[in-house]
Amino acid sequence: MRICFIPIDNRPVCYTLPRDIAAIDEEIVLLLPPREYLGDLTKTAQIDKILDWMKNLPDCDAMVLSLDTLAYGGLIPSRRGKESFEEIQARLNQLKPLLKNKKVYAFSSIMRISNNNYNEEEKEYWSEWGKKIFAYSFNGGGETDIPQEILEDYIATRKRNFEINKLYLDWNFETLIFSKDDCAERGFNVDEAHEIEKLGGKTKTGADEIPLTLLARAIEKDIKVYVEFTEPEHKNKISNYEDVSIEKSVEGQLELGGFTRVFYKDKADLILIVNNFIEKQGEYVMGWDTQPYKNMFIPPSKPYAIADVRYANGADNSFIEDLLPKLDKNFYGYAGWNTSANTLGTVLAGIKVKWGAGKYNDNAFKKLQIIRFLDDWAYQANVRVNGQTPQLEDLMKPYEEKLKCRNIKYTYPWNRSFEIEISL
Repeated sequence: MRICFIPIDNRPVCYTLPRDIAAIDEEIVLLLPPREYLGDLTKTAQIDKILDWMKNLPDCDAMVLSLDTLAYGGLIPSRRGKESFEEIQARLNQLKPLLKNKKVYAFSSIMRISNNNYNEEEKEYWSEWGKKIFAYSFNGGGETDIPQEILEDYIATRKRNFEINKLYLDWNFETLIFSKDDCAERGFNVDEAHEIEKLGGKTKTGADEIPLTLLARAIEKDIKVYVEFTEPEHKNKISNYEDVSIEKSVEGQLELGGFTRVFYKDKADLILIVNNFIEKQGEYVMGWDTQPYKNMFIPPSKPYAIADVRYANGADNSFIEDLLPKLDKNFYGYAGWNTSANTLGTVLAGIKVKWGAGKYNDNAFKKLQIIRFLDDWAYQANVRVNGQTPQLEDLMKPYEEKLKCRNIKYTYPWNRSFEIEISL
């Protein structure tokens, strides 16, 4: 199976993670544009070069597209860019003929509203007015001391992106999803999602994982999944950066990924274990605590995979310490990075590729799991809490020893502590 895959940007979770997942089945050929064509924290993607690359592709069985990359040059440029609606529309008119008679699984983001005063991924004025813009949105407008020119610019950017999203509703996609990135329970982005749904579009909470979930959907396998929450009485709680309960988030990712949820274990092909939180999701780097896992993990007698969402941006240390010695032949994958949706999309894509793989590569599966444990557990839940550090290799050594791996290389691809790239 040949799949054309256009990532959001060049981050490891967007570029190397789908490649590593696809490698589990050697019959899947994942075609990615050269990494240098994609954008990063400060650079916009080279859209013309990506379009030229797409023109010269061999025939593909499916295409998974991050439309923000092809419209704006990436997810971050979609919030920062100053191009007009007409300029972006003209660019999309070059893309549309390339998709004719193709099986296309696409997504576009509904512009987020982050509740902070950090402008690293936003326009410059976010450093002073970000939290007030979030509050203005959350409260549905009203009186504010945000300068008029800033408010007008922000609203104009939102309107431009919303109108671009409406264009896609008339395109002929196999699947089209509008993602609600870093979403709260209310706000302009939630209102836009409701409007898109009224027009016939489909929305999902999440962003970075959506291409992975669409990759899972493109791999057409019928897998029946039983969902087991470690805290079943709290599955109605809402994760950080999301607007739906953790159970709804799980259901949404399963549906988008092309899985069937069943409610009896004996009817399931695989058990998805969700290590969910009590009352409030924790987050180490933000200092948000939650009650850690206190039970004893017992591996199921049939295939299982684990979505560790008790904490955002990092694994649950108590759960991992109990889990690692018990992994067995039925283990189908683990993830615990960033938001709950990010974690779920990663796990489900891995399941789809591994299940009934035409030419299974066990070394590729083991490599993927080592990277996830080193990133989601060792780094995000432990080392990163102390901030970006030049002693990264030394601090990671104890975890490498527990995982029985060596010769690992670490880099900061965007020169910040939020993400690392792990190379085996």
